[in-house]
Amino acid sequence: MTRAVPRDQLNLSIPVTTLLKGVLYRDANETAWLHLQGLSTQVGDYVSTLGLEVVVDENQGFAFLRSLPDEELEERGIARLVPRHRLSKNTSLMLALLRKKLLEFDASDAGTRLVLDIEQIRQLMQPFMPSGENQAQAVDRIDATLSKVVDLGFVRHVRKQEGQYEVRRVISAFVTADWLADFDENFTGYADTRSEDT
Repeated sequence: MTRAVPRDQLNLSIPVTTLLKGVLYRDANETAWLHLQGLSTQVGDYVSTLGLEVVVDENQGFAFLRSLPDEELEERGIARLVPRHRLSKNTSLMLALLRKKLLEFDASDAGTRLVLDIEQIRQLMQPFMPSGENQAQAVDRIDATLSKVVDLGFVRHVRKQEGQYEVRRVISAFVTADWLADFDENFTGYADTRSEDT
């Protein structure tokens, strides 16, 4: 069992700087995670001055920063630090398909880490690729989308396993049940229109 950091050795800058860089995973950065646990209130107070809040999922072992609601930012006279990014249709599609895959994986009680190979991910996306594309073009488009999803932190390469990707559980905090419900309403539309948007 991991031991907590002694109170006099806790360092606020460790969890704050790590969170400002992206998602903090317990299994990837145990030191920052322990400092976050010991200083959770102070971290929350500090990032609040930047118009941010900390979201921590102890069960899944991740934490991240998100912007306060626009109304609250306006009231406090703080500019939004984290800009909104509109996801492309293919990126949104891949996130939804991976989230559904994670739900199926959890329901099967097959373990704690969902790892897919590149071919499995391509097969998930293939039915939604533009009908006029040849196989090579479709693969290039899917691989480019996967690279974007990796950059966003929802998927990571499995070390020393070529072509293997782990679906990170932080995806569940962003791709919510409501998000999936909205997606399901348009699911047929994705397949029918086969948008060329990447």
